[in-house]
Amino acid sequence: MNNRTLVIIAALLVALLAVSSSAFVIKETEKAVLLRFGEVVRADYTPGLYFKIPLVHQLRRFDARIQTVDSSPVRMLNAENKFMMVDSYAKYRILDVKRHYVATRGDERNAVRLLSEQINDRLRNQFGVRDLHEVVSGERDELMAEITKNLNEVAKTNLGVEVIDVRVKRIDLPPEVSESVFQRMRAGRELEARDHRAKGEEAAERIRANADRQVVEIESEAYREAEELRGAGDAEATSIYAAAFSKDPEFYRFTRSLKAYKESFNDRADMLLIEPDSEFFRYLKDAEGNQ
Repeated sequence: MNNRTLVIIAALLVALLAVSSSAFVIKETEKAVLLRFGEVVRADYTPGLYFKIPLVHQLRRFDARIQTVDSSPVRMLNAENKFMMVDSYAKYRILDVKRHYVATRGDERNAVRLLSEQINDRLRNQFGVRDLHEVVSGERDELMAEITKNLNEVAKTNLGVEVIDVRVKRIDLPPEVSESVFQRMRAGRELEARDHRAKGEEAAERIRANADRQVVEIESEAYREAEELRGAGDAEATSIYAAAFSKDPEFYRFTRSLKAYKESFNDRADMLLIEPDSEFFRYLKDAEGNQ
């Protein structure tokens, strides 16, 4: 192998190395900026194969997929002057890669820090005019939508990113606040329970009074009907007795006397003081009037 061949091989190797160091591929999941001595010269890359000048140009790649900013819990003050520990997160993706690079100097940690500060500022402003109930109730979804909209406008202008969603993962109360809130909630529940019990007792009294009134009315009606039936029965019996005994008055007096004898001499210990010629012993005498 002569010197000419070695030179050709060396030239080919240098050319191959130059081509490999100058060619680059942009993936669909990436965004990139091309720098020339630290200055952005191109940022409109689409997926495909491109070339750059070695040692002059530098390529910086960024993930174009949705990213997550998971902030640390932050102590915030609500409208009731109560502190809360708010743990939140946000979803974002890069839209303007040039603006994003300039704002963060290519360091994603700066993007996360800036977004976290913006999120916490907006949460602090919104929570500061709301009480605890409003923060944890169904109004929170509307609150998060409003914060997302406002933050998205600022993030596009300042960081070149689109904020897709902002959510609060958890809201805790500091220990010194939790006890007072718990005591207040317990007092509220006890007051509500007493109110329910009072209403229940009132309803029970009304039911018992109504039941007692119905009992009295039913008993009175039954007694009236019974007395009417008894009176009708006595009247009918008297009428029957009168009709029967009017046919034989003497027999009627005789049966009445027998009944009186039976009731008067019901017990051996009974004692009756009556004159012997009394009318009571009329039917105990013989035909001559002797007993």
